[in-house]
Amino acid sequence: MLESQIVLVTGASGGLGADIAKAFLKAGAWVVGSSRKIADSDFPDPRFMGIPADLTNADEARKLADAMIERFQKMDALVHVTGGFAGGRPVHETDDATWDGMMNLNLRAAFYTLRAAIPHMRKEGRGRIVAIGSRAALEPQAGVGAYSASKAALVSLVRTVALENRDAGITANAILPGTIDTEANRQSDPGGDHTRWVSPARLADLAVFLTSDDAAEITGAAIPVYGAGI
Repeated sequence: MLESQIVLVTGASGGLGADIAKAFLKAGAWVVGSSRKIADSDFPDPRFMGIPADLTNADEARKLADAMIERFQKMDALVHVTGGFAGGRPVHETDDATWDGMMNLNLRAAFYTLRAAIPHMRKEGRGRIVAIGSRAALEPQAGVGAYSASKAALVSLVRTVALENRDAGITANAILPGTIDTEANRQSDPGGDHTRWVSPARLADLAVFLTSDDAAEITGAAIPVYGAGI
């Protein structure tokens, strides 16, 4: 399906990121996976390349994109999974560390990665961008103001990128999942109804679709994937 496509997956060592990287490999793509700690051996596939990077650092985001281009001469798609969650306090009790942490992980890292990747896609005259957002971007809840705000800003950023790059054959979309059925989420909420959570495999399949030619006319979308947790 995606043979000869070169795909960058950020946050590839995380629960959802690993599923997404595996889905692209299964679809025939070559995958560059990035996380703060990652290696080629993390995915036993000759079409996988791991490049460590802290994407909250502009220089590391740029070096990641440059290393990918040096190795493969192009970047067909970017699937940005990197992010994090912190919450538990109302806005008036939220400290600077929590606010800055959410903005860094969920927004600044995306901005730096997009800024590094888009020029290479524009040069090729084609590109696919998919960012993993959150249901909280559209439906904020009490106690997670910094997280919700950072994810809402991410959606705005992706939609802006879609508008700015239509002329270059680049699409940009956001996926907005509800609670994802990852091992980390199960550990943090052992009493939750996991049957109502969103399947990582299905999110991965959607990401693959959005980078395919079949999705060439979909751009600027914020796609809700809430599973049975509506």
